[in-house]
Amino acid sequence: MGEGVEWAIHCCTILALVPPEMALPGGRLAEFHGVPAPYLAKTLQALTRARITESVPGRRGGLRLARPADAITLLDIVSAVDGDAPAFTCTEIRRRGPARVPARQYTPRCAIATAIGRAEAAWRAELAATTIGDLLVTLSVSVPPDAVAKGAAWFQEVLA
Repeated sequence: MGEGVEWAIHCCTILALVPPEMALPGGRLAEFHGVPAPYLAKTLQALTRARITESVPGRRGGLRLARPADAITLLDIVSAVDGDAPAFTCTEIRRRGPARVPARQYTPRCAIATAIGRAEAAWRAELAATTIGDLLVTLSVSVPPDAVAKGAAWFQEVLA
């Protein structure tokens, strides 16, 4: 998974705190997270293409969530940023080298590909079961109080 996924999830949690009638510019999201704005812009574009966020034009424009935080899963975000391709691709190296045998002697799918496929299915199920709303509940008790105070002051400045 690329770092863009981490950035996207963090941005969505911040956007979930923005009042529905307001928007937050991508450059301000980059500032808040201390990441390069040009790189974050590509990630934010992927979120907009996937209809996770929407772009609001104008002087007070920017981004906001396109649907409620409880309706956006981590799998939605991962898929938007990194795509839907499987994390593992079996290249059938078991059929190479000095121990190889005729193709008909192999099982249709090797045990390694099967095990990793099960793990990926479990991973995707967990991502699909976790929403941005769920993360907000967890973050509300895990973010240090000083960080909350600094973040709130930043929000007041930016959204004023």
